[in-house]
Amino acid sequence: MDDKLWWYIARSSGLTAWVLVSLTVLWGLVLSTRVLGNRAAPAWLLDLHRALGALTVVFVGVHLTGLVMDEYSAFGPSDILVPLASSFRPAAVAWGVVAMYLLVAIAVTSWTRRWIPDRLWRWVHASAHGVFVLATVHTLTAGTDAGGLFVKVFAVAVGTAYLFLATYRLLAGRRAPVLAVAPAAGSSPARAGSSTVGAAVGVVGAAFHPLTVREVRRETADSVSVSFEVPGQ
Repeated sequence: MDDKLWWYIARSSGLTAWVLVSLTVLWGLVLSTRVLGNRAAPAWLLDLHRALGALTVVFVGVHLTGLVMDEYSAFGPSDILVPLASSFRPAAVAWGVVAMYLLVAIAVTSWTRRWIPDRLWRWVHASAHGVFVLATVHTLTAGTDAGGLFVKVFAVAVGTAYLFLATYRLLAGRRAPVLAVAPAAGSSPARAGSSTVGAAVGVVGAAFHPLTVREVRRETADSVSVSFEVPGQ
């Protein structure tokens, strides 16, 4: 067996993990900003996002295994688990260690999402931005392939795409107004309520109680809450 096999595995899996985490974060931004359209994302697009995230975890594991097994790099468990413990470019390696812990937290909360508060999941999931930034810094400062053409071109491409999508999401969130829907003049509550409810929740000609929308409030970039006025209450 080639003496440098584990070294090649560590290098290739590290670059692959960086590419995967970049695509995972970018794809998540594409889905959350709905930059491709306002229609709900098909299930397979969400599955692709999850699959990219799962593959990222796998290749990070392979990357760490390759570093420990390789005799040339001489990385020990403490070097890959404790920030600044490595004798090889300690600061550069530390960025990768911190990114790894954030990635593990995201993976664990995603796999256990049904049992944890949604607010906690969202808070932890937001750290994916940090994983992307830290992983990129780690690749460019600690990776031996950082000077390669592919790494440079890919870093510029994903960095530009990330800045665009993150800015788009930030501006879309800030510009989203609180929408107050009022009945048109001369309209009865039943008529105004029927048309408004049909627009808000996709139900036209509901034959239940006549409802009037009191307020439509945007909660996040991709969700709203609707409150109604119920006659007699």
